[in-house]
Amino acid sequence: MRSFTEDQVIFRDSYRKFLASEIAPHMEEWREAGIVDRSAFKKAGDLGFLMIWPEEKYGGMGDEDFRYEQIIIEETARSGCKGWFNTLHSRLVGSYFKRFGTEEQRDRFLPKCVSGETILAIAMTEPGAGSDLAGMRTTAEDKGDHFQLNGSKTYISNGINSDVVIVAAKLAGAEKKHAMVLLIVERGMEGFERGRNLKKMGMPAQDTAELFFQNVKVPKANVLGEPGRGFYYLMEGLAEERLISAVGSIANGRKAFDITRAYVMDRKLFGRPLAEQQNTQFRMAEMDAEIDLVQVYVDHCVAEHNAGRLTSNMGAKAKMMSSEVEWKMLDLGVQLHGGAGYMDEYPISRMFTDARVNRILAGSSEVMRLIIGRDVFSEQYKSILD
Repeated sequence: MRSFTEDQVIFRDSYRKFLASEIAPHMEEWREAGIVDRSAFKKAGDLGFLMIWPEEKYGGMGDEDFRYEQIIIEETARSGCKGWFNTLHSRLVGSYFKRFGTEEQRDRFLPKCVSGETILAIAMTEPGAGSDLAGMRTTAEDKGDHFQLNGSKTYISNGINSDVVIVAAKLAGAEKKHAMVLLIVERGMEGFERGRNLKKMGMPAQDTAELFFQNVKVPKANVLGEPGRGFYYLMEGLAEERLISAVGSIANGRKAFDITRAYVMDRKLFGRPLAEQQNTQFRMAEMDAEIDLVQVYVDHCVAEHNAGRLTSNMGAKAKMMSSEVEWKMLDLGVQLHGGAGYMDEYPISRMFTDARVNRILAGSSEVMRLIIGRDVFSEQYKSILD
């Protein structure tokens, strides 16, 4: 039995209806266009579905319980609307204002973020620097009353739609390689340009772009937190980022299971439903068990996060296992669909290509293994049997 409050159950039902009426009917056209229409954010904001945690004075519910976001992520996956990655806006980027923003910055930006008028993005990745942020080349030079920003970013989700981008940059002239600053760059700032909307293997509705900064003057009022501490601010948010990824992956894995289950019960092979074949039953039984087991751990991590106890190691485990199990289920789903699984008109085919990035984003599976491995062989390792 999963643990959600009565209010959260009601919220889930309302959000499910919103997706069915306002988002799902448009996903095909947004996939074709390569971008989600901005109206999606505004409609969600008008109904209080976009950002839950901000205080009421900003237009939110003022409830920081992560289970609300878990419901949003799960229902978005269930409805086939993962191309609208609203959690990027609401939690991955929005939370930086909560954790590091000044009261003036929150007053200035949060109300329009909650309403959906302002769309958020974060820019860390560069052509030569992904998980290794120390390799970042974008720089910010202190010019007294402003920072001068130069460099470029790539693979930025919401890169076209975004009105406000939190940009990570190295402090020019700093001796420490991890001395970074987080700058709030706004649409229309001189020298801030966007490249093309990148074509991807999957998730075509999620606009992903290159961003360019040439002598962009960013006022000191748009600095998040303390200059030089940016790297540590980014690290602080990674555990939640990986939990968000884990919640989405395992929900998507269960959705793929349900789709495949329905298909093999209907599809006949040699005069019998495919579901009656021993191989089908054994493989699906394994996946049902694996998905359930990972779901229990992900739910545990959500509870730990709400209690302030989620660690980087726990987030890495949840992210790695959920994305690996999701991929295993999707591969099996395509296989059990046979030739139909290769056809774009079948949901399993799109889910397969859309999900491939989940073992890469928020830290690849290989990076997750490095994090977990370091913990295993550290002085802090403790067995539950001790």
